[in-house]
Amino acid sequence: MEEACDRCTAIPGRAPFETLTLDLFSKKSNPVPCSATRSKKRPRCVEEWSSFEPLTEELLSLILDKLDSNPFDKKAFSLVSRSFYAAESRHRRMLRPLRSDLIPTVLSRYPSVTHLDFSLCPRVGDGSLAAVAGSLRSSVRSVDLSRSRSFSHVGIESLAVNCAGLVEINLSNRTDLDDLAAAAIGKARNLERLWLARCKMVTDLGLGCIAVGCPKLRLLCLRWCLGLSDLGVGLVAVKCRNLQSLDLSYMMITKKCLPAIFQLQYLEDLALVGCLGIDDEALLSLKQGCKSLEVLDLSNQHVSLLGLSSILSRTPGLRQLSLAYYSLVTHSMSNGLKNLSNLQSIKLDGCQVTSAGLKSIGSSCISLRELSLSKCSGVTDEGLSSIVKKHKDLAKLDITCCRNITDVSLASITSSCTSLTSLRMESCSLISTEGFRLIGKSCHLLEEIDLTDNDLDNEGLKALSHCHRLASLKIGICLKINDEGLVHVGKSCPKLQELDLYRTVGITDKGVIEVARGCPMLQMINLAYCTGITNESLISLSKCSKLSDLEIRGCPQVSSSGISAISVGCRQITKLDMKKCYYINDAAMLTLARFSQNLRQINLSYCSITDVGLLALASISCLQNMTILHLAGLTPNGLAASLLACSGLTKVKLHSSFKSFISQLLLQHVEARGCSFQWIDKPFQVELEPNELWKQQSQDLFVE
Repeated sequence: MEEACDRCTAIPGRAPFETLTLDLFSKKSNPVPCSATRSKKRPRCVEEWSSFEPLTEELLSLILDKLDSNPFDKKAFSLVSRSFYAAESRHRRMLRPLRSDLIPTVLSRYPSVTHLDFSLCPRVGDGSLAAVAGSLRSSVRSVDLSRSRSFSHVGIESLAVNCAGLVEINLSNRTDLDDLAAAAIGKARNLERLWLARCKMVTDLGLGCIAVGCPKLRLLCLRWCLGLSDLGVGLVAVKCRNLQSLDLSYMMITKKCLPAIFQLQYLEDLALVGCLGIDDEALLSLKQGCKSLEVLDLSNQHVSLLGLSSILSRTPGLRQLSLAYYSLVTHSMSNGLKNLSNLQSIKLDGCQVTSAGLKSIGSSCISLRELSLSKCSGVTDEGLSSIVKKHKDLAKLDITCCRNITDVSLASITSSCTSLTSLRMESCSLISTEGFRLIGKSCHLLEEIDLTDNDLDNEGLKALSHCHRLASLKIGICLKINDEGLVHVGKSCPKLQELDLYRTVGITDKGVIEVARGCPMLQMINLAYCTGITNESLISLSKCSKLSDLEIRGCPQVSSSGISAISVGCRQITKLDMKKCYYINDAAMLTLARFSQNLRQINLSYCSITDVGLLALASISCLQNMTILHLAGLTPNGLAASLLACSGLTKVKLHSSFKSFISQLLLQHVEARGCSFQWIDKPFQVELEPNELWKQQSQDLFVE
């Protein structure tokens, strides 16, 4: 008999290498064969390993392309052999470091990286950016620092000067960056895309350096840059003639900079949201149009129909128009829309509309494919029916909180718009079972539907399950639904990725088990306050290996054994909300710490976690956000130790009672690493008897 190595189990939860085949193109991979085997007769695992050596670099690259979606598979691939390890190192283009102090080491392993994302590193210093500039030089093309701190203009200058291939950098949310940083950015001569949202200390002087130094800019985001004025924006428009996308939302600009902006020959996307200095006078003063403009966002603008018509007449090529929270949509608006023959999407969220206004939009916008009327007052069956009947190619419709529409509107929508892929109709309380039946009967192409807070029952849900392409289904606060309806979803919607059952109290384990069995692609499920579910639901969901977002807030029958099952089965879990799951204790935290290394956000409020469990979580290097209110077993010393050990934290919610017990020096140290604290003062609320709580805790501590 062939001798097999009993130590080839490098990756927990996977079968030994010698019992598997390396199904590379189906995204399956296996552990490394043990190099320590010293047998006269070659083990079977070594023979299989040797058979991969003749694979060419080109073929290995194609294999790695198939593994891009799963980091565990890529890691397993690199451990197969030295040639696989080297191929994976050369193939990787995207890098998301967890710790800035290890950046030099990581860069030496991956010399071909082109995109660096520091969103998991709250603290990135100038030294780290200098290391990037020294190692990657011309290869790096994109750097995201939007969630990082600690670097200054010195680090930015290192990138700008040494990385000749740098075309994209995101510095949003750095409210302390000033004109020195802007001047450093201006040295990146080949820069094409730049985000500076909320960089409030940058002035016209700094923006001028960018305008002069980066003439190749195609995208520029200056949202909430309150230190800028018409002078800086106008200079950008004059110097950066290749601009295609410009976001000036919530800035203190006026009509002075608009003429220069509208002279941009290639401008396609312009956002002027909440710019209070842009009024009718500014829009009417425009003498030149912008024929290249395709996307225009004028949401939260105080302009009249006269000013709106003026700018729309100068932008005949518009494809997308957003007028959210515009004052009033009437029949007169058709005069401004009639020349927009290419308009495909219009958003009127929060507007007051009239039936005549909707009719005029229907008549004027002949190519409409997306319509959003979310939270619009005045939407009636008459107005909505008139517009959908004229646009049978409508693909996306949002009628959230349009509380006056009835089955009449649904009949018009389903008979005319059979190509709908997205339908959002939260809180449309007058829709009956017949309306939902019509959706399921006619709209078979639906991929997304939001029916939160509707009068949906099991019969309606059964009809909706005929939409076999559904990827997102939101049916929270639908109090008439129970397992009978949910079972149909599990049996008929295999492509489901997102399921929201928030406060759908009729749901129990039976319905969730059926969904877990029939929807293997599930990535997000919200079971908050579904008080009837138990650990059986979580055990069934643990078979959904792609699950990344789980909310079980207020599910008192769930305990540590259920969370442990999720930890072992769902290795891609990134967000976990367990608030008011009183029976979850340290046993679950130990399992999470071992298996859930991708966890980034967790809510442990009211759980039975002690210092031991919280300290165990600190070993998860990706963990960024924790809410830990009212943990009876948590002490100041345990909290302090956990905060020190968890180096990647960016946000922590704590009860204010801890503030006086923790050293201010420690808090300052943690904040200096990039973490912010939110102190909450809420009274403790418990819904279980203490003896019941202790009994369940004792049981879970002995569950393996």
